[in-house]
Amino acid sequence: MAEGPDKVLSKNDKSESMSDTVFMQNNLPEVFDPRRYGSVKAAQIAAYDFMKGRVQKKLKLRRIRQLWEGRASRVDGEEKDALRQAKIEEARNEYKALRSRLASLEAALAAADEDFPGTQMDAYRPAPRGMGRDNRA
Repeated sequence: MAEGPDKVLSKNDKSESMSDTVFMQNNLPEVFDPRRYGSVKAAQIAAYDFMKGRVQKKLKLRRIRQLWEGRASRVDGEEKDALRQAKIEEARNEYKALRSRLASLEAALAAADEDFPGTQMDAYRPAPRGMGRDNRA
């Protein structure tokens, strides 16, 4: 077997990938936003409550804190999958909240302004699409 020098990676090759630890550290606070939960600890507890039923190993709050702070030496695939599920669920919840907020704003505008095109507004909106690879434009 001929051995030669290792292939030197370009900067593009190095910057495209992200370690699992960094992925978790960046995405946990994004999905479980401390501003929404009131504190970092409350957000970590919410992350723990969500993830504990989705991983097979015995998950502890200390483990969530390690993932949150980027101090975990490894990340299990189950933990990444649970975070992806949380991200999708959070997007669905936010979408529903925005749709209901928009409906209430439209109702308030329709009540205040008789010239407001209430029911005609739906014609300007694209049809809702599902989330996932099959529904990409």
